[in-house]
Amino acid sequence: MTDQTAKLFEELVELNYQLYNSLFLTLPLDAVEQTGTLLPLMAEACERGLTQGDDPRQIIGDFFEQHRDHFTQDEQVQFLFKIIQYVERQVVLVDALEDAAYSRIHHIEEKSSLMRLTERAEDEGRTEKLAQLLKNFGVRVVLTAHPTQFYPGQVLAIISDLSAAIGDARIAEVRDLLQQLGNTPFFKKQKPTPYDEAVLLTWYLGNILYPAIGDIVDPLAARYPESINNNSELISIGFWPGGDRDGNPFVTTDTTLRVAARLRRTVLQCYHQDLRALKRRLSFQDVYELLDRLEKRIRDELVEKADREDITLSDMMAALKEAETLIVERYQSMYLEPLRSFRRKLTLFGFHFASIDIRQDSRVITGAMESIAEHYQGLLPDDFAMLTEQEQVDALFQCRRDEPIDASQFDDPVVRDTIESFDVIRRIQASNGERGAHRYIISNCRGPVDVARVLALFRLCGWVDNPISVDIVPLFETVNDLRQGGQSMTSLYQNEYYQRHLEQRKKRQTVMLGFSDGTKDGGYLMANWAIYSAKETITGVSRDAGVEVVFFDGRGGPPARGGGDAYLFYAAHGKNIESNQIQMTVQGQTISSHYGIKVAASHNLGQLMTAGLENNLVDRADRELDDLQRNLIRDLAERSYDKYEAFKQHELFMPYLEEMSVLKYYAMANIGSRPSKRGGGGALKFEDLRAIPFVGSWSQLKQNVPGFYGLGTALKAQEEFGRLDACLDLYQRSRFFRALISNSMQSMSKTNFELTRYMENDPRFGEFWQDIYQEYLLSKEMVLKVAGQDELLQDNARSRLSIRLREQVVLPLLTIQQYALIRIRECREQDDQKRLEVYEKMVVRTLFGNINAARNSA
Repeated sequence: MTDQTAKLFEELVELNYQLYNSLFLTLPLDAVEQTGTLLPLMAEACERGLTQGDDPRQIIGDFFEQHRDHFTQDEQVQFLFKIIQYVERQVVLVDALEDAAYSRIHHIEEKSSLMRLTERAEDEGRTEKLAQLLKNFGVRVVLTAHPTQFYPGQVLAIISDLSAAIGDARIAEVRDLLQQLGNTPFFKKQKPTPYDEAVLLTWYLGNILYPAIGDIVDPLAARYPESINNNSELISIGFWPGGDRDGNPFVTTDTTLRVAARLRRTVLQCYHQDLRALKRRLSFQDVYELLDRLEKRIRDELVEKADREDITLSDMMAALKEAETLIVERYQSMYLEPLRSFRRKLTLFGFHFASIDIRQDSRVITGAMESIAEHYQGLLPDDFAMLTEQEQVDALFQCRRDEPIDASQFDDPVVRDTIESFDVIRRIQASNGERGAHRYIISNCRGPVDVARVLALFRLCGWVDNPISVDIVPLFETVNDLRQGGQSMTSLYQNEYYQRHLEQRKKRQTVMLGFSDGTKDGGYLMANWAIYSAKETITGVSRDAGVEVVFFDGRGGPPARGGGDAYLFYAAHGKNIESNQIQMTVQGQTISSHYGIKVAASHNLGQLMTAGLENNLVDRADRELDDLQRNLIRDLAERSYDKYEAFKQHELFMPYLEEMSVLKYYAMANIGSRPSKRGGGGALKFEDLRAIPFVGSWSQLKQNVPGFYGLGTALKAQEEFGRLDACLDLYQRSRFFRALISNSMQSMSKTNFELTRYMENDPRFGEFWQDIYQEYLLSKEMVLKVAGQDELLQDNARSRLSIRLREQVVLPLLTIQQYALIRIRECREQDDQKRLEVYEKMVVRTLFGNINAARNSA
């Protein structure tokens, strides 16, 4: 299969890239002298120069001396900006080629992995068990607005059209689209608002996920109608733009309400389109009239007709049920399945389309509660801060007030928004249904007191008379909080008040686990092990308490933030980890690469469902860790953690990131509404760093430290102890460990230390760079030994070849970025402010192509 995949990739992507890129480079796209035709020479100069050990400044200087020695300094700068623009669009061409070839290079045959699982269940006599599982099983992908996606809507449309034209070999159309692409701006002069981000993501909802989810569910319903037709959670979508307040002061209650209205409008547009299609076939007497009335009521709302009566979900369900009865009784069940397919979408998407999650940092919640307690004396004991944890929890659960808290009484806008956000949830539930907004996520959750504060705030903000129809979701992120997760949940489960809350929430508790900050805090191996262990522990205490725990994984794009192959990750879960629901965040370029086209969305959602159902259906020895394996992984994680912690505490760690990487330039890139760090101004502190710019900066350096650092040291120690065979055996027998190694290989495949080798001679940072490089060499050596491979990702040709092509395409961009960073340091020494601004702009402009080429770089 690997050889076949390699051949297909070379034929459908690499060779076609050479063809279409040659066409693209000859297009008349700019006034700068022959930029397109000089780009291959620039790429060759970069590759040759880095191999020879030249620094980027020398490489760029030699290029101009050889090919354009008459350029002034300003003309050189203008030329480099044009090179950046060309490379950005070359990346889009690669995206389009891979999208066009997606089905073939991913070997998506007529039967999906999900359908093969159902057939296998039938062969093994597990049909009834699978049917029971499907009644309550669910997959939720949560679209976030984290700043790793910058393609504007017009570029997304071009990519879609370009993929289709390439797939049909319409070369003339491809040429026109490439020329359109060359003249379409990529760069945003202003930061998007949270609402802008929401609008961009609704494009994926309506154009990709709505039809893709229908395509997945319909075949399942044919086999298991009773299980599928009534399961509203089978596949659902979560939504963070407009609701995620953590570190984003630009998200307000008005934003949240506008986004909720946009989501309702978007799903109604989908329903309106489907109803019109249904009417073309269901032209039967009385049936047609029922559908026509529904369509008109939806249309009235969409056009905001003044005297309209907004349609409700119950109205639609009742009409569809009546129509189905008529079709069965009078019209020989003609076109019954399309009607049922539409009803299933209605069951899944309701009037909310995607559930808005409200998220806020525990420290902000604490500050709001303290402000409220100070303003309204007597709500909490005067010595609250001196109480034990259990006493604080009890005091918060008993906190009551006859009248709701008045947000206008507080001057601090963050306190006001925190108070108002609790009422916003109720308002969204009234307009979009309970699933429109039913989760409050506590970032940086330290334990039961943080959960109790949120429940207390619900009561204080007006949720007094009715049950709180919201799930309180603790987000454990640091290694210490993950280790304490089981104890924290036990404390909550034992509290009578919280037990009553869970009774109202179907005895189900959602717990979010943060890979991004976990890796930033503890390094790659420790973060993954801490999360795996936390899941096992929390599963155990939840089962003991009679509570079904749902794990919501805060997965970023790259392996360093929980990304990589999602199927491998979830397929590695054993019976000791609850997996009736699979929930994960999807963000940035991962949205466009995994869910940007319908075939990819269907494939990836189907893979998630297959992994979760297999965990509950099939007994797999390689999904369970025995005591020896568990001890070995724990030892590896601890050794890796010690190495990473020492590295993180190095006095040059933060200066290196600030002075030698692009860390500070993420804030200037206008690719997200959220600030690049928590807190206000002042000196940059490690704990205030956002995981995205932190991981992304290492990615732009092509050092990818968070994806491997410490792994090599940990494995080498086992070899020196004579336990390497145990590591080899662990790799062969444990899916979890194989997934860890495979995903780290992906990170290391995207490294290129030749790009920054010039730093080796830096008087301040030379030894620090060398330490990173040596750990990379050791990690690469050891993972290849453990995996029995001769090159990284030897067993995954598709990923290996895609990474190789993309890294080759962006090499000029990376070299220009390092060149600009060197120039910036020179400008600061010379106090040349004018040149400094030019080169800083150049660094910012190089971020985008690198981000999108990596597809999961941050």
